[in-house]
Amino acid sequence: MPVRPLTRRTFLLGAGATGATALLSACGGSANGSGSGSRSRQLGISAIPDQDPELLNRLYPSVAERFADATGLKVAYRPVTDYTAVVRAFEIGDIHLAWMGGLTGVQARERVRGADAIAQRDIDADFHSLFIAHKDSGLRPFAKADGLRGLAGHTFSFGSETSTSGRLMPQYFMRQAGLEQSELRGKPGFSGSHDATIEVVAQGSFEVGAVNEQVWKATVEAKEVDLSKVVVLWRTPGYADYHWLVRPDLDDTFGAGTRKKVRDLLLGLDERKPEDAELLKLFGAKSFVPARNSAYDRIEDVARELGLLR
Repeated sequence: MPVRPLTRRTFLLGAGATGATALLSACGGSANGSGSGSRSRQLGISAIPDQDPELLNRLYPSVAERFADATGLKVAYRPVTDYTAVVRAFEIGDIHLAWMGGLTGVQARERVRGADAIAQRDIDADFHSLFIAHKDSGLRPFAKADGLRGLAGHTFSFGSETSTSGRLMPQYFMRQAGLEQSELRGKPGFSGSHDATIEVVAQGSFEVGAVNEQVWKATVEAKEVDLSKVVVLWRTPGYADYHWLVRPDLDDTFGAGTRKKVRDLLLGLDERKPEDAELLKLFGAKSFVPARNSAYDRIEDVARELGLLR
């Protein structure tokens, strides 16, 4: 049965409902928690839809199965169609654990006090965005941030409106370079995901775009982008990005030690083990490492500066 993603409208109309028809569950043993309702509830997980839905629907059911094995709980993956829906589902407790971007994680912690970043990939402490352009734009690669001023007069597409690597940090670096959005040709577009940004630039719908470096590399490796049409202009300096975020009531809801079991699973994934290696490959990482909320202080500051955090 195909997984039906949830939209922001679904959450707004059905806040608090379990949305059972949209769940994809991994059933472990019987719940062993001491918290109220732990035997009847499923541990809900989700992730920002930053890539091709088909890839995400291969990745996260496998993650749910591993969490179920590690905790002995029933675990349900709840796919969504936009970043806002993940934050909303986390806020109302429909999901308890989520793979967030830097900005969505900060937004979720604003709404759920006490939520914690518990793990990130080895690549997330020093993440990068790329500015890419269609070769017909006439733009050529540059080595310094002030080269971004050359994008004035060109059409431009971000990814999702609340993407860290596809909007927040690219916009920050554009402003730091002295390029205002009003200097672009028309209003910037929002493609919705990194894959889509690569596609609209390759097709020539937009001359320039900002994209997650990891997704770009994966797309190039899969030979899914025509490099005769698209060129990388500039790689941003590093910043902290993706992470697993956990609600503060996880142990109260599912039993003492649940948070530790989840964290231990993530940090214990070993690329030398075939089962773990497959999962890490889907995440584009060699390992998971500990994460702290404070690692995203800069993201929070930039989001407030750009008016993306209220």
